[in-house]
Amino acid sequence: MEAGWGAVACTHLEAPASHYREGAVCLQTGSGFFRKDSRPSRDLSVLLATHQASEAQRPLRWLDLMAGCGIRGLRWGLEALPESRPDLELWFNDADPNRSSLLESNLQPLQAVSGLALTTTCWAAERLLRQAYLDQTFFDLIDLDAFGCPNALVQSALAVLRFDGLLVLASTDGRSPTGHDRLAAVRHFGAAARAHPASWEIALRLQLAVLAREAWQFGRGLEPVACFSEGRTFRLVVRLHQRMSADEEWQLGLLARCERCGDQAVQALLKLSGWRSCLCTDGQGRWAVTGPLWIGPLQKSAFLNQLLNLADLQPVTLSSAGRRLLQRLQRDCGLPVCCWSTAELSSRLSLSGPPPLNELVHSLLRAGHQACPSAVMNGQLRTDAPLAELFQQCIQLMAGDR
Repeated sequence: MEAGWGAVACTHLEAPASHYREGAVCLQTGSGFFRKDSRPSRDLSVLLATHQASEAQRPLRWLDLMAGCGIRGLRWGLEALPESRPDLELWFNDADPNRSSLLESNLQPLQAVSGLALTTTCWAAERLLRQAYLDQTFFDLIDLDAFGCPNALVQSALAVLRFDGLLVLASTDGRSPTGHDRLAAVRHFGAAARAHPASWEIALRLQLAVLAREAWQFGRGLEPVACFSEGRTFRLVVRLHQRMSADEEWQLGLLARCERCGDQAVQALLKLSGWRSCLCTDGQGRWAVTGPLWIGPLQKSAFLNQLLNLADLQPVTLSSAGRRLLQRLQRDCGLPVCCWSTAELSSRLSLSGPPPLNELVHSLLRAGHQACPSAVMNGQLRTDAPLAELFQQCIQLMAGDR
């Protein structure tokens, strides 16, 4: 079989009914945990690998730390590797020894890829990362698809990530960072977590704060590339830099919200002072504070646009759902921090329904504010406009007063 961009592991006629097809591969998923609905995140992972393979001037080493059936790494090898790169190491690891034979069988197509070195292990993730550090084995791309909270592995993963390398991190811990288990949030994130209408985004920002603090411990810098969730799994892609940017510490802060009036306020930790009064006119409002969390950008829009352009050259990689995800993220860098639910705004104003999101965005932009639809949660608006003006804009829109 010839290797290269868009190489296909098996044809449709060759694929048994028990096999699952995705991108350029078909494989057996086995009896372990596997979600077809996670394809958009795997598409993104492949595009990240493709971009790195096309840009890097050094040999590359990629690690699928919790490989399962091996679909991510298999797609890396068959879709992301151009013929001009004979210097890639692919590492597959899964702690479950019962999946070894399935993984070995699924990876057979990679044996035909010229210049590709394969390493498969059956170790606990922590053991592999620590042994890699002792051996001074560093990776350019690490996919850590954890079940539950991954924070126990973050320090070890960053320690073996090369400068300008990418960490693709997944977490299924939804209760603690969304304010539903505040004790666990203190344990896992070292932070207070409060219930919030933009709960998915709060969870992502709390996770980013953990990643940033761990990177800073090494004297390294951290840059978010993409952050998203469908409410069940929280996914982040970050790039590790050799040095911190000049203002990176300013990206850590606190977010406050008054449940009574719905007002919000943000402060950086480096400029922390007393909170202003909320919108409650009787002085009975009370701020509920979440953090420390990341108050910087969530996406690198220009880079995501490059991935979309790259996907046009290999259409087998990006599914329609994956394209919609990237387009949505590309349009929202994650700033300003405050997000407002149009349903909540409507409820507080006793309107007949939520104001049209896009019209509200355009109205706020005309008024000189930053505004865009949130890419993290549907029906939410990201803006720096004060809540009082938001209310006024909603009333005018619903009354037909443009």
